[in-house]
Amino acid sequence: MNADAKELAASFDLERLTPEFYDNPYPTYRALRENEPVKRLPSGTVFLTRYDDLVTTYKNTRSFSSDKKREFAPKYGDTPLYEHHTTSLVFNDPPSHTRVRRLIMGALSPRAIASMEGDLIKLVDGLLDAIAAKGRCELIEDFAASIPIEVIGNLLDVPHEERAPLRDWSLAILGALEPVVSPEAAARGNTAVTEFLGYLETLVARRRAKPGNPDRDVLTRLIQGEDNGERLTEKELLHNCIFLLNAGHETTTNLIGNGLVALHRHPDQKQRLIDNPDLIKTAVEEILRYESSNQLGNRMTTERVELSGVMLEAGTSVTLCIGAANRDPAQFPDPERFDVARTPNRHLAFATGAHQCAGMALARLEGAIAISRFLARFPDYAVSGQPVRGGRVRFRGFSSVPCATG
Repeated sequence: MNADAKELAASFDLERLTPEFYDNPYPTYRALRENEPVKRLPSGTVFLTRYDDLVTTYKNTRSFSSDKKREFAPKYGDTPLYEHHTTSLVFNDPPSHTRVRRLIMGALSPRAIASMEGDLIKLVDGLLDAIAAKGRCELIEDFAASIPIEVIGNLLDVPHEERAPLRDWSLAILGALEPVVSPEAAARGNTAVTEFLGYLETLVARRRAKPGNPDRDVLTRLIQGEDNGERLTEKELLHNCIFLLNAGHETTTNLIGNGLVALHRHPDQKQRLIDNPDLIKTAVEEILRYESSNQLGNRMTTERVELSGVMLEAGTSVTLCIGAANRDPAQFPDPERFDVARTPNRHLAFATGAHQCAGMALARLEGAIAISRFLARFPDYAVSGQPVRGGRVRFRGFSSVPCATG
């Protein structure tokens, strides 16, 4: 087994992944963590799998840059995807990152998120009513994917009749972040950015003419800026509206879908949560750890720096494997076990440090309400066919999950 693990680690190439890896990457992550935790890939990228190395990288923003201009220029060229992914919050360093994050966090305050709970419960219960009427569902399309699109649509106050393209735009733009991007995927991504920007220009113009309530309407809040006069440029405003949808869409869809599938596959934990619904908060944290919605992050070294005894030169591309770090036995006892009551659980699903996810409180609320109310309504639900993975390594989730409600 040890020899097999060493071979698995030695042959790993992020740009040449097998179907088995997409189905279950965790044996490979374990082999890397144990044998080559700072793995130099054929592309020159360094792949990190240990929890402590990820924390060090996240927290050292001086040595590990989030700015993607150098990395994305050869990947995208002079395209809408390049402009988007080098303008949005997540792919920038302080002070630009700090300024934009402060504006977004002001719109996602604890008070603002708490005020969303009633509408979120109403949304989830409406979806559950529709599922109950059918007696079965497609778990992703009918439930998991429908929730974040509506939540972000509400945050930006997008009229309901204009929300239909949002999911496809988001999937196309995020799909272009995969390690290998086909010409077709790049074309879809560029088209999506262009169409999304065109729509947002119209939406922003309408909102400038007729502002909403800045305590509830994130778009109005971002347009108006801070009391001290801090404003986003038009380009920053448009691209960070796209970012808000993307950041809150696929990852939260995956949280809900991954969670309900994991509970189905661990019936003892499913029953434990049904019997003890107050465990929902720790259950959501365990779902985030066990099947992280976002599995990969990226940085670029700005200077010579050492990680776990390996010297990295300035200009080295670094991939942070969140999925591997969240199963590191040095941080999580018995990490392959799914435990809805696990505590402490300092997972990295939302990263840490300056780039910790700005919307994590909202994602947690969506996950908790969606999963707890689904369980309460359909305690005997079962996956009724073979779930289909989304075919991505960065964003881990399902594209379809047939489900019987019991």
